[in-house]
This record gives sequence, structure tokens and C-alpha cells, in this order.
Amino acid sequence: MSPYYLFDGDTYDTPANAKKSLLFRLMLGCRWYFYLRNFFIFYRTGELARKGKLTRDEQIRLANGNIRLVEACGGKIHLRGLNNLRAVNGEAVVLIGNHMSMLETALFHAILREHCDFTFVIKAALLKVPFFRHIMVYLQAIPVGRDNPRDDLRAVLNDGKARLDAGRSVVIFPQSTRSEEFDPAKFNSIGVKLARNAGVKVLPFALKTDFQGNGKYLRDMGPIRPEREVWFEFAPARAVEGNGQETMKEIIEFIGERLTYWRSLESTKTRGELK
Repeated sequence: MSPYYLFDGDTYDTPANAKKSLLFRLMLGCRWYFYLRNFFIFYRTGELARKGKLTRDEQIRLANGNIRLVEACGGKIHLRGLNNLRAVNGEAVVLIGNHMSMLETALFHAILREHCDFTFVIKAALLKVPFFRHIMVYLQAIPVGRDNPRDDLRAVLNDGKARLDAGRSVVIFPQSTRSEEFDPAKFNSIGVKLARNAGVKVLPFALKTDFQGNGKYLRDMGPIRPEREVWFEFAPARAVEGNGQETMKEIIEFIGERLTYWRSLESTKTRGELK
């Protein structure tokens, strides 16, 4: 077990007494406090990747900085289903879930890396982003252009199977772009097809990361909203049955139900604070 892994048991909730950063408060909750600290973590991770020194422990340790950064900005993080990650026991799987903001990729290494080696399916354009490209190359991420669906499917099936055969799990966000709203019609079946083709299980996850908004002009630097709590939940891994349609239905229902529940909690809390 990594000495840097933060989470015991099946769940985690930010402690009620977690302290908000004094500097963040003095800056009146300015988003740049978050982005400057986040960039420093991002830079250090990219440099280690460029030098070939981004070990599992370093990935966890640095990503923990993003967990603490969210909490320093007044955010609350809730994790559920961590035992479902442990139950995989290092087996390569395809992790499939919704994509809401850049925050999930910043936190995933702190949550997942202890339990499985993994990489991402990403937009090819991201390989041009300084530092980020070093991280993705180091992780052997699978780039897709999103201009030709057939080429993208071929790349994911071929390269994804190679990663899975080598024991590396693959994280796929089947939505075409990040969105705070979950639209099942835009949630494609590429992850289920990969799992079926490679003969591995799928592990569904649902997340709510609108703590970090998508910006109107700078999409990756949107508003920071501490009142919107961060949620991750991982369902049990399961084999893809038949043509995969039933598995897709289960994944979509899981994500939709969790988002509805989390937003109802948030709405109830907000109404309570207004009374």
C-alpha cells in the first residue's frame, strides 16, 4: 500500500472541521488562488513525467495536493464505493463514467492509483498542452481526434486492448465534451465495446465535480464554487453480457440516479440554509 494513500474503508467525507485557507478567504474566494496552486501541482507532475520519474507513489502524493486544495477552498469531497475498487484487486478493467469538469482528472490519481494502474482516452489536441502532454505520454494515454468516429473507435479498440492486455485499466468518458448536465443521448457505447472486445469487465462510476465550473471564455478556468460538493461513486465491476446494450443501460441509470440524488441533497441543504 502506498504510504501516501489517504482513504480507508468504503467511503470518505471531508471532515466538518476542515480548515479553509486564510489566503483564499483574504482573496475573497478568488478563483486564481485555486488555479495557481493547481498549476503548480500540474507543473511538478508534468516535470516528473518528462524525466520518467512519475512513480505510483509520486502520482498519489501530488494528486493528494488537489484533494487538499479543494478542501482549502471550502469544498467538500465525498467518495463512495472504494471497496469496489479494492475488489478489482489490480485486474485491468474499463472504467466508464460521466465527464463534468477538469477536476476529475486532477483527483483521479489520488483515488484510483492505489488500486489499479490506469490510463485515459483523451482528445488528441490535449497532447499539445504543455506539461499535460508529458503526463499523458507517460501514462500511454489513447488519443482520439473526434473528427472521424470510425477512426476513433478503431484507435480505442486496438490501443485500448493493448493497454488492457498489458494489465493497465482504461478510463473512458463517453461524452463528447465536458458538461454539467448528463445527457444519455450523448453517452456513447465505446467503453462497453472496448470491454467486450478485450474480454474484461467494466466498472461504472458517477461523479459530480461542478465545484470547478467550465469557463465562458477560458473553458479550463471557470468559477470555483465551494457550495457545490464533490462526489465520486464507483459501482461493482461486471462482465459485459451479450451485445452490451443491457450493460449500457445499467451504467446510464447508475449515473443518472446518483446525480439526481446528489443534487437533491444539495438542494435540500441550500433550502435549509435559507430558512
